[in-house]
Amino acid sequence: MATTTTSSNKKKSRLGAVVRTFSIAELRGKILFTLFIIVIYRLGAHIPVPGTDFEVLRELDSDAARNSGTVQFINLFSGGALTRFSLFALGILPYITASIIIQLLGVVIPKLDEWRKEGASGQKKLTQTTRYVALILATIQAAGLAFTINRDNGQSLGFPPLSAQIFPQWNVGIVLLVVGTLVAGTALVMWMGELIGVRGIGQGMSLIVFANVVAGMPGQGASIYADAGPLWFALIIAALVGIVALLICMEQGQRRIPVQFAKRMIGRKQTAGGNTYIPLKVNMAGVVPVIFASSVLYLPTILQSIVQNDAFQKFIDQNFNDPTAPLRILVEGMLILGFAYFFNAIQFDPNQQAEIIRQQGGYIPGVRPGPQTERYLTKVMNRITLPGALVIAFIAVAIPVMLKWVGVQGNYFAGTTMLIAVGVALETMKQINSQLTMRNYEGFLRQ
Repeated sequence: MATTTTSSNKKKSRLGAVVRTFSIAELRGKILFTLFIIVIYRLGAHIPVPGTDFEVLRELDSDAARNSGTVQFINLFSGGALTRFSLFALGILPYITASIIIQLLGVVIPKLDEWRKEGASGQKKLTQTTRYVALILATIQAAGLAFTINRDNGQSLGFPPLSAQIFPQWNVGIVLLVVGTLVAGTALVMWMGELIGVRGIGQGMSLIVFANVVAGMPGQGASIYADAGPLWFALIIAALVGIVALLICMEQGQRRIPVQFAKRMIGRKQTAGGNTYIPLKVNMAGVVPVIFASSVLYLPTILQSIVQNDAFQKFIDQNFNDPTAPLRILVEGMLILGFAYFFNAIQFDPNQQAEIIRQQGGYIPGVRPGPQTERYLTKVMNRITLPGALVIAFIAVAIPVMLKWVGVQGNYFAGTTMLIAVGVALETMKQINSQLTMRNYEGFLRQ
């Protein structure tokens, strides 16, 4: 009886949290503004680029394209905009690639590292630089995409054979119009993502990617049901529910490092000592390693469309365009592990943290302040990063292999979709939860 009452109280608490979320004018406005921007983005993903044959695009935007790993990958981050060749056909990929470049260059270019340490002003400079690099990459990708589609109607990218040309006419004016429209679409996507970050709730770019992957889930579910049948479909759904539960536990998991502070005199005042802890998440980098690894693995496809060599194109087709190929699985797993350690090192600096603890008169029990604290924090961070990175790497590469094993074709990025959807949803829920907590309300999430 007591258990039933407790369960009922929890349900009421969750429903009350939902009611409180929309009863707060400021928070309700942020959520509605975020949804409004996502709706605008989804509408833009259905507006075709001028100069194209709409009937051919309708033929392209069919189930015939779903078996292409390359097309499905680009569609994953553009929400199906590529197979519609719409205003947002490039999606958020140029910005993601630019972010990778800036993050990696920050290790070797001192000026970028200085900006990163300057706080808000330095972050503003990094963001502006990332925008410029993203527009340059968008121009290159838009031109490459347009010329590749005009050359072979996109078959080298994995498009199915079409009844007519996507571009009925091809001249300098059409090229400038198509490239300019795609680059403008990318700039608009970046602007909308930043608007969400300023006036909405959650991280703008991540929410746009989230909206894109969620938009493709019904189609993925229908294709799994058609290929696998009712029994396997039910088993796969049960397995995915278990994976979602595992991801939630991992995202919520953290290692708490205790820190003690001794009493000390500051001027004529004596500060009280106390105990606290440093929370280190098991998966501190979130879904960023998966997104970045997928973006890096897109580069061989770009090279394939540039390098016209039969042996090279055959190698890329066999080893990278098929996400279930052993070499791709190995490379993707190593990239996810590498990016996880890289981004954790950027987000959490053991040297800086050890110095802050020392300056505040604190210490970790059993560890001396200074270099030993730094080494201890580095050791702990490396230990908890490994299992988190292994879990997300396993999910990213294992789900496509599992689906292929049961006879499902085409859902190559189901693992990546799951990771992005769950990770971004949890992060957004945490932000809403923190907004409720600041107003002395009980939130959705429990520690």
